[in-house]
Amino acid sequence: MPGNSQRKGATRKGASRKGPLVGSGGQRKQGLEGRKPTPKASERTGHPAARRARTAEKRSAAPDSRQGRGGPRTRKDGTELVYGRNPVVEALRAGVPGTTLYVQQSVDTDDRVREALTIAGGTRLPLLEVSRTQLDDMTNRGVHQGLVLAIPPYEYAEPADLSASAADLGQPLLVVALDGVTDPRNLGAVVRSAAAFGAHGVVVPERRAAGVTAAAWKVSAGAAARIPVARATNLTRTLTAYASAGAMIVGLAAGGESLDALDPQLAAGPLVLVVGSEGQGLSRLVAATCDLVVGIPMSSESESLNAGVAAGVALYAVAAARRR
Repeated sequence: MPGNSQRKGATRKGASRKGPLVGSGGQRKQGLEGRKPTPKASERTGHPAARRARTAEKRSAAPDSRQGRGGPRTRKDGTELVYGRNPVVEALRAGVPGTTLYVQQSVDTDDRVREALTIAGGTRLPLLEVSRTQLDDMTNRGVHQGLVLAIPPYEYAEPADLSASAADLGQPLLVVALDGVTDPRNLGAVVRSAAAFGAHGVVVPERRAAGVTAAAWKVSAGAAARIPVARATNLTRTLTAYASAGAMIVGLAAGGESLDALDPQLAAGPLVLVVGSEGQGLSRLVAATCDLVVGIPMSSESESLNAGVAAGVALYAVAAARRR
């Protein structure tokens, strides 16, 4: 009877080239739909362009990878690698304490390579000749130019060590504390000024602050080897501890009392000078800890000084007040 699919001959017994047994199940409809646009080569899995794009993305996302001339690059153990002929020579000239100078085998020698080898030989810095592939791996394929200098992690002092050092010398404490200074070059400049004006050390926060890197070493012009840098877990608590020990906490910020009017008697006693960042200044909690806030008088209110310069000016004023 019509419509009876069970009658003999109504269905095919097996698959044939003519199509499915009963109906298409919507499969033929997909064949009628338009195909999507062809993806870009960089988006196709397995395509060389896609592999190159992934490699470039990984390199740009890595915090320790820098393309260009000179690192630095920090290893997991804290060792810093400075690479590139000019950066390595500059670091060696500045007396940055390296542990090993890596030199590429059969490197093309020029004046910079000869100078690096001469300085390393004079300071008895260990030399290690390695292949270019090894240097590529060490620098994450940075432009090392055949020279890599390994610098060990800096050994920070404790804030209490600075007070003990001043007591051993029989001098009133003078310490510079940095609040939110993230540029290592500013830190190096502060260390250099602190050494020039008789400070007993510099205190930096443990987090969100610059540390003693190769850049800080170079700017300090060797002062980082003569004056200790202490690291504070909590800067506010450290300043409170200094105040409890009898030190005057003096903050440096725009809008404070003029530095010219600094009391010589105040400057002659134990003193901690707190310097904030150029953009943010002193944080709220740190400013509340200060006994006095002073500012550097300038001819134009629109001008500002970076942390390194401001600390040098303030330290000079403290030293001058102590002499008076």
